[in-house]
Amino acid sequence: MIIGLVFTWVVVLALCGLGWQLLRQQGRILLRLDALAQRLDELEFGGPAAPEGLPVGADAPEFDLPDLTGERRTMTQFRSQLMLLIFFNPDCGYCREMAPKLAALAQRSEVGGQRSEVGGQRSDLAPVVSNGKPLPVIITTGDAEKNRRFFSEHKISGPVLVQPDGEVAKAYQANGTPIGYLIDTEGKIASELAIGSEALLALADGQRPEVRDQRSEEAGGTGGRAARGNRPLARSKLARNGLKAGTPAPDFRLPRVDGGELALEELRGNRVLLVFSDPHCDPCEALAPQLEQLHREQPEPRVVVISRGEPEENRAKVKQHGLTYPVVLQQHWEISRRYAMFATPVAYLIDEAGVIARDVAVGEDAIRSLLIETGAPVAVT
Repeated sequence: MIIGLVFTWVVVLALCGLGWQLLRQQGRILLRLDALAQRLDELEFGGPAAPEGLPVGADAPEFDLPDLTGERRTMTQFRSQLMLLIFFNPDCGYCREMAPKLAALAQRSEVGGQRSEVGGQRSDLAPVVSNGKPLPVIITTGDAEKNRRFFSEHKISGPVLVQPDGEVAKAYQANGTPIGYLIDTEGKIASELAIGSEALLALADGQRPEVRDQRSEEAGGTGGRAARGNRPLARSKLARNGLKAGTPAPDFRLPRVDGGELALEELRGNRVLLVFSDPHCDPCEALAPQLEQLHREQPEPRVVVISRGEPEENRAKVKQHGLTYPVVLQQHWEISRRYAMFATPVAYLIDEAGVIARDVAVGEDAIRSLLIETGAPVAVT
């Protein structure tokens, strides 16, 4: 009997040990599957930080903006046209490279010298499109006079509207340039967010990505298979409108371009101005001297710049501007993803406790305003 009891306990203990091993193994498998799913998600977006934008079938947000002549234009006025809405910035190198192709698009849209009626008046800014191609409508950023010179120099005709503060881009979740959407004649988003000149020009030529149209699904249709990197917004868990004030600033540890590493945690107890930059971003380059002046003349906030790209080109920029504040490198957009904003330049003011003190400042002008708020010496441009 004693032998039987001992045998029973040995079996029970063996089964418990086996169960424990199975639980540990299952846990490791689940962790690996979770990591694999995250990696596949990143690859499907074309990198760790590809923004998605508004879903296909959504109403295109209304806007009321001045064109280059000062006349107000609204989304409703373009409602009868198939439209390619392009968000643009004349300070963006990729936008400048795209300028000759935009000029060609605008010329192609002007069919036989005809013009459409916009808002009950004849307009030289809204060509009739009778060849089935979308009408390019450009929403540009910055000073109106600077934009007038730019578009005149590059002979880009057609509708060019000016948003001073990026308010319309925010409504369209267009965090970057050049970027945009195809919008149908009913004022609905007709394509996934097109990122970069190649994607925009493909839409201009009628080469739509094979994405699932949510309106077709609602009507019982099957739609097309979602293209890689163009999943519906409803499936996305990616935040991209910036972290709000009061949010703990996500920590990071990144390599410095001058050697060594820097972690945000090391600056706890100091106010920090965290700026996201890119060596190919002209507004970032324009801000660099003012950030350097702040760094040299004031102990706080401590300036930290997170840049992208190759170490050599970033070191060249640091040397060119004589920068002494720390510049660290993210590989792609992995830290931008944590801070929920995929654009440059953007900046966060972080308090002594490591909490974001102001909503994200997006763009050169907003960052200058943030610098003034901190008491920094800012040159008037």
